[in-house]
Amino acid sequence: MWGVNISRIFSFGFMIAVWTLQFCSSKAQEASDDSKFKLEGKVTVPFTSSQDWIATTRILLDGGQFLGFLKSDGTFSVNNVPSGSYVVEVTHPTYEFEAIRVDINSKGKFRARRLNNVQTSSVQTVSYPLRFKARGKAAYFQQREQWRITDILMNPMVMMMLLPFLVIMVLPKLMNTADPEAQKDLQNQMKMFSPKESMPDLSEMITSALGGSSTSGSASKKTNARPKPVKRRS
Repeated sequence: MWGVNISRIFSFGFMIAVWTLQFCSSKAQEASDDSKFKLEGKVTVPFTSSQDWIATTRILLDGGQFLGFLKSDGTFSVNNVPSGSYVVEVTHPTYEFEAIRVDINSKGKFRARRLNNVQTSSVQTVSYPLRFKARGKAAYFQQREQWRITDILMNPMVMMMLLPFLVIMVLPKLMNTADPEAQKDLQNQMKMFSPKESMPDLSEMITSALGGSSTSGSASKKTNARPKPVKRRS
């Protein structure tokens, strides 16, 4: 009799313990569900009338930790997002979008601002729900440089060749209408910089050097020669 009562008491206590655990787990799950929120926004591509881009657009939070898709009208919602700070990106193979950082507090308040990795101290807040607008098409390849005449004209070697040509061709024409005294001064300056005046002829230098040495040698021979004695007649 006592054994039967004890077994019933143990079974009844076990059932109460199981019910208590289930109740606590359900409450904990409800509390955890209450701390998760829904992120909402809209994506637009203004320079196209086609809606084909909607099917290939994805919403990424922190590089794919949470994933979202677009509806037919361009809106999106990412569910079960806990409180914290997230980088929201819109990815598309053709169009580029600016990323936004979203801060969610424990009370479910959203604060959105532009993502600036260069100047992290500068804060530019944006409105919520989020609004993403395409900046343009993605450039995967660098555009090939085209040939331009200015590239040749701005070449240093070409400029070094053109400047003396302009000086030679333009200055004489300008000096025809200028003052005669200024024209003479310019001609004198041009003679100073001309190669014939500044650099003597090599053949003249050699002949002058050889001529000077021969004359000096002959003069030394004459001075060294002794005069012959003169014979007197008796």
